[in-house]
Amino acid sequence: MAQVAPDVVAGVAERLFAAIEDGDGATVASLWDDSVTVWKSAEPEDQDKQRALQVINWFMRTTTERRYEILDRQIFDGGFVQQHLLHATSRKGGSISMRVCLVIKVAENGLINRIDEYFNPAELEPLL
Repeated sequence: MAQVAPDVVAGVAERLFAAIEDGDGATVASLWDDSVTVWKSAEPEDQDKQRALQVINWFMRTTTERRYEILDRQIFDGGFVQQHLLHATSRKGGSISMRVCLVIKVAENGLINRIDEYFNPAELEPLL
């Protein structure tokens, strides 16, 4: 595994969460390698880039506000682990404050190539 500088990984993390908070799907897509795979504890199999972007774009369209309260972020060689509370308000007025843990790997090219996301899917109910 090639080394990715910690400042590169930290920059990717900052840009990713800022883009989601801003509802900027184009920036999210630009941070993901074409070969990215995304696994969520709510689904049994990996998603490819197209499917994972559909999900994140749905989330951004469904919500009017999104905010990450970062509880912990640890950078490791080639990625980071982050625990956060995701606060969001739906267009219908429901809101969530959902605890999430992510393991994100960043390739040598500076793009995200793997995401593992752990959360309780029942906590999304107020957005549906």
